Amino acid sequence: MVRVVADLHVHSRYAMACSASINIRSMEATALQKGINLLGTGDFTHPGWLSELKSELESCDNGTYKVKGSASNVRFVLSTEIATTHSVGDYSKRIHHCVMLPGFDVVDSFINEVKSKGNLSADGRPMLSMSPSELVDAAMSADSKAFVYPAHMWTPFFGALGQYANFSSLKEVYEDREKDIYAGETGLSSDPKMNWRVSNMDRYTLLSSSDMHSLAKMGREANVFDLNDGFSYSDLINAIKDKDGNHFSKTIEFYPEEGKYHYDGHRDCRFSINPEIEKSRICPVCGKPLVIGVLHRVNDLADNPPGRKPAGAHPFINLVPLAEIIAYVMKKADYSTAVKAKYEELIGRFGTEFEVLSEAKIDDIGAVAGDEIAEAVSNVRENRIRIEPGYNGVFGRLYLLGEDAKENNQTKSRQKSLFDR
Repeated sequence: MVRVVADLHVHSRYAMACSASINIRSMEATALQKGINLLGTGDFTHPGWLSELKSELESCDNGTYKVKGSASNVRFVLSTEIATTHSVGDYSKRIHHCVMLPGFDVVDSFINEVKSKGNLSADGRPMLSMSPSELVDAAMSADSKAFVYPAHMWTPFFGALGQYANFSSLKEVYEDREKDIYAGETGLSSDPKMNWRVSNMDRYTLLSSSDMHSLAKMGREANVFDLNDGFSYSDLINAIKDKDGNHFSKTIEFYPEEGKYHYDGHRDCRFSINPEIEKSRICPVCGKPLVIGVLHRVNDLADNPPGRKPAGAHPFINLVPLAEIIAYVMKKADYSTAVKAKYEELIGRFGTEFEVLSEAKIDDIGAVAGDEIAEAVSNVRENRIRIEPGYNGVFGRLYLLGEDAKENNQTKSRQKSLFDR
């Protein structure tokens, strides 16, 4: 068996608002730093990116790919995010989905199925005029091994279960093709324990990926599998479908409070509320309706109290990206030269970001990076942190040290290691 750390939902430089530095070789290099050995390609419907993928990747003859000429262990699976738009009564529903396919020939067939539905050159994440069920039809017509699931399914603007879609279940979203939906992506503003409150989510595997728009964000959420040595696309999909704890170990989650749609609020008004305390849907600053966050939507659909864990549910750990921890302690921007230097010093000593965050001894981290960074890593591992929740596009604010980290509302139980089996 091999431990597979997979970030399955990413983007290329061809997607809107994404870094120009994203290419296949920079993705591979970043994955090696992070401790990731399986990456989605993202954006395979974009003709420019697809051409680059075909040029830069070679088949491993099992539905996964590697960088040509590279000896690294990083593998790729062909993936994309699709936005669908369709009308239900008087309302337009815009929903984002993830799609994975087992080969370039299947990608070509899928593109032929959907190219009349929108401009594939406009964005790496194209907007297609079709319903979610029609998207599944198109993917399954290209190949029966196609895998479709809702992206960041609780977020307000494009989540399948978010405020503006206003569906109460994935059955409503995908209609007669829901039988082919086996998973849902939690997104940055929810985690599994929130989803466990909603009984109609029990049948789906909960996936977590970064939805990265820049290389530094790779791996902020990920999935941990134990697959056969020389794992394949089929191994990956079967582990997800079967919800088998022997093969799907856990997910790595953002703290949902840090996500930028956790609370209700208005970014322009700098106003947010905890929907579990305040029930108003109107902004007192501007008088307009608030953007309803993920916590509110989960509470609306929940039919179980907090603390429920359904049978067969996978465990998860919450982590804070290493650059954010360093930046917090150093009081610098995440992308500053000083933060980057300290990050690379830690990676040079311990090998990967996930090794630092989950596995390295705290005293050893302190010897390299100083006591405060070591303390902050320890506090994240032990859930001794405080977060001012994010809202309406504003990320939550972290407090990781000393008195500032107290008054924590997070679960107090100790995190399991990324490498615990």
